[in-house]
Amino acid sequence: MATVYQINKGINKPIEFKGLKAQYIMYLGIGLVVLLLLFAIMYMLGVHLLICLMIAGILGSALFLLTFRLSHQYGEHGLLKFLAKRKIPTFLKSSSRQLFIQLTRKEVCNVKSN
Repeated sequence: MATVYQINKGINKPIEFKGLKAQYIMYLGIGLVVLLLLFAIMYMLGVHLLICLMIAGILGSALFLLTFRLSHQYGEHGLLKFLAKRKIPTFLKSSSRQLFIQLTRKEVCNVKSN
């Protein structure tokens, strides 16, 4: 008898759930846990239940909208690339050439010793 093997066609694809890709699922989960804790703290402090529900509902809606918008706008790794690109300096300023002269000498010494 022939053995039947199932082929997994999802290899090397990002995790996707209801349109959310990769790390955005984690962002949404963490945000929902924070909202739950915020609701519990407000309720224990004695804030009226309807006010707690309205605040949690508004913040939850904003969280969903922001997370889905970022997921669709930047994709799997786009947001991290965007944030990393912002940290790259536009130019480097050096007041002397000494750094580059020493760097060249060290490289020459290493090449000669090998």
